[in-house]
Amino acid sequence: MSDFLMVTDLGIEGLSRLIDLAGDVKADPSRVAGRLAGAKIGLFFQKPSTRTRVSAEGAAADLGAHPIVLRNDEVGLGRREAVEDVARVLDRYLDLLAFRVFDHGDLVAIARHADAPTVNLLSDLSHPCQALADLQTIAENRAVAGTILTYVGDGNNVCHSLMLAGAMSGMEVRVAHPPGYAPLDAITEEATTLAVATGGAIEVGTDAQELVAGAHVVYTDVWASMGQEDQAEERRRVFAPYRVDEDLFGLAAPDAIFLHCLPAHRGEEVTAGVLESPRSRVFDQAENRLHAFKALLLHLFDAID
Repeated sequence: MSDFLMVTDLGIEGLSRLIDLAGDVKADPSRVAGRLAGAKIGLFFQKPSTRTRVSAEGAAADLGAHPIVLRNDEVGLGRREAVEDVARVLDRYLDLLAFRVFDHGDLVAIARHADAPTVNLLSDLSHPCQALADLQTIAENRAVAGTILTYVGDGNNVCHSLMLAGAMSGMEVRVAHPPGYAPLDAITEEATTLAVATGGAIEVGTDAQELVAGAHVVYTDVWASMGQEDQAEERRRVFAPYRVDEDLFGLAAPDAIFLHCLPAHRGEEVTAGVLESPRSRVFDQAENRLHAFKALLLHLFDAID
């Protein structure tokens, strides 16, 4: 069993197989019910969560594993107890450690000091479990390879994982961001290298209209994530031209779909009209967090037929 800190940990072929598996699990969940009976899975949350907690806990339960949820006020990661000590203790109790943290460096330290697989439920650098559900949702609507996906907004953790996963899947991923809010150069460079291997492409720029034009998928996220509350007013001002409204979405392909990792702030990063339109797939996308996480657990426990 290996760690899952970045979507690239799966490899190009492994990612493709996992997305296929997620689709199979969704189509027939009874086929894998109870497959992980007896396993104990730790779910640690340094940040609040709705989709991540419920999908991860539900996936573990559906597979027969026992999920143990830990809050940061109980653990005090890095304050009450050293990160490496938490990792080594939990490793003695649990078969898999899944952490939702602020600092990606904490995940790296946990993985270094635990033999059990460590899973990234979200960090400041990446959100790979979200990217799995995103790809599954796209695959339900069209062939993933060759898809043009335009992400509009902050070059954040969600954007990073989308860029990497899309490049690994042969997609053309475009990122339209306000000046000063680009994805990290290292992620752009890695995604560009991956895209060369798969026939995909990466384009990063500030012209939202140009980058949305002809896209098959338009994706956005909140303008201020948890921990950025003190920047919220400034971000509203800077990001206002990057709102996905009916006019911007209208530049995409006629059959384009809209995605959002949620929670959504209607009237800020997206209008209610786009979010609730017949071409919005945000709630399919949210549901797929459950099926994709089941597939990930089956992969990490090597419990696939």
